[in-house]
Amino acid sequence: MDATKLSMVRTQVGSIASLWRYPVKSMLGEALNASEVTSHGLLGDRAYALLDTQSGRVASAKNPKKWAKLLEFTATFAEPPQPVDPIQPVKIALPNGNSITSDDADASEILSNLLGRAVQLCSTVPEAASLDQYWPPVEGTAQQDEVTQLFLPPGTFFDSCSIHAITTATLDRLQALYPEGQFEPCRFRPNLVIAPTSPESTFLENDWVGGVLAIGDAVRLSIDTACPRCVVTTLPQAGLPNDLNILRTTARYNDVIAGIRTSVLQGGTIHCDDPIWLETAA
Repeated sequence: MDATKLSMVRTQVGSIASLWRYPVKSMLGEALNASEVTSHGLLGDRAYALLDTQSGRVASAKNPKKWAKLLEFTATFAEPPQPVDPIQPVKIALPNGNSITSDDADASEILSNLLGRAVQLCSTVPEAASLDQYWPPVEGTAQQDEVTQLFLPPGTFFDSCSIHAITTATLDRLQALYPEGQFEPCRFRPNLVIAPTSPESTFLENDWVGGVLAIGDAVRLSIDTACPRCVVTTLPQAGLPNDLNILRTTARYNDVIAGIRTSVLQGGTIHCDDPIWLETAA
């Protein structure tokens, strides 16, 4: 037998409560019943983004003074993406009640007019792609009331990791610490919302970093880091109000951390309700 396997402890820690994909960066996404997981994350996740034609940078709600309105748009795939052709057309529901598709000849022009800035909808990642990130005046964040430049991993529209997960235990804990807030999952833009086996409301996934999540029959994710939060969690979206105390609560009680960043060790298909195990060194 493999000695490495003998030295690992495998514990069931929960199941997939909900599964999310965001076809266009910084727009609202779509709930899924199942998804293929590739080496690049959930198939079709962040397949598209908008480029600011003036600056050449990726449009992101991380800089809300320019791009908060992106959270008023919703992107869904017209047809499910396939491993052989993951860049399928997307349908974008607009704030005015209309909709367009990514292959409409005037899609970029329509989006530019609604956003008040010239943008290009694209699926090809520019070389050295970057975005602007605003840091609000929240004690505990890396900077305060500043805009910094964030370079994206080569060849992707991800900020950092390919799959982001958060547990309902963390959301429940934050809710208990700030009862007036609305800690809905969409504020945190996870791919996986995990319902833990433990009934305790705590930041339990903090202790998972360095381990491996095994999901369903095949998928395995390396838990690379805890996930620091940003201004996007505070912005109005999906009927939720603007609330800077969402980030202040996360900063005050958990060092701005809520959730985990993971990368794919082994792909496959995952489904809602699939069991999740944590693998750690003995």
